[in-house]
Amino acid sequence: MNMKRGLGRGLGSLFGEYEKYDIEEKKADSPVETNKQDAEPIEGAETVVEVDIGLIDRNENQPRKNFDEKALKELAQSIKVHGIIQPLIVQKNGSRYQIIAGERRFRAARMAGLKKVPVIVKNYTAEQISEVSIIENLQREDLNPIEAARAISNLIKNYGLTQDVVADKIGKSRPAVTNTLRLLTLPEEIIALIEQGKLSAGHARTLITIESKEQQIELANMVIAKKMSVRDLELLVRKLSKPGKSTKKEQQSLELKDFANNLNRIFATKVSIIGNDKKGRIYIDYYSPEDLDRIYSIINK
Repeated sequence: MNMKRGLGRGLGSLFGEYEKYDIEEKKADSPVETNKQDAEPIEGAETVVEVDIGLIDRNENQPRKNFDEKALKELAQSIKVHGIIQPLIVQKNGSRYQIIAGERRFRAARMAGLKKVPVIVKNYTAEQISEVSIIENLQREDLNPIEAARAISNLIKNYGLTQDVVADKIGKSRPAVTNTLRLLTLPEEIIALIEQGKLSAGHARTLITIESKEQQIELANMVIAKKMSVRDLELLVRKLSKPGKSTKKEQQSLELKDFANNLNRIFATKVSIIGNDKKGRIYIDYYSPEDLDRIYSIINK
């Protein structure tokens, strides 16, 4: 897919003339020029005006949930010196305004003690608001992989869009959208690690290829403990998935195989032995809390 065409279509149709304000937050020597302080914002107009910050509300459906406190303080300090360089995009909501794009600037402005902030008032549908929020955050790479996945998933579920349509709207390839959505199939323990920045999207995509949820979690913890690179994890997963001729299965004795079969019968679940007569590991699968309690009771008889 042509990235420029995808983003151009998304932002061009949604932002209109606002494209003259670069989506990237940039440093500058002077704040945005605005109309006089008490000017009434005109809905749909491209004029930048100032609005009382107390009249502005956050968008609860904003895809970005995590804001780095240190980065916010740095931006707040910059705003104290230079003002807000890029105006917020808002939508009229009765006598108040809802943020469409620019929540990070809004938070920093409040932290800096500003009473008024520059805004552009737009008139978007709920779907367009979701699109703009995702596009702005993706272009600045503000979303962690899970936030991006959930935002894309919400677009698909809430508005009945296909992955192809979403990919075109946000300027990503179809495979990129699919791979991002697959992150949501990982166990909650791993999703939390990704949100905390302890696991990268590359690590997460590699873990998806592992069928066992328990093994996924085990490998995720191993990555963190041993500070493994994505390449290291890929090599390990490949080794586990495609054992060679000198692997545990071919080295296992008949006695060890019989032992594994007996364990399967005793625990009434899948039991795998990885290794040989000298050393190895035993994996006991369980599929529910009740299943785990049952296995625990057998072991503690």
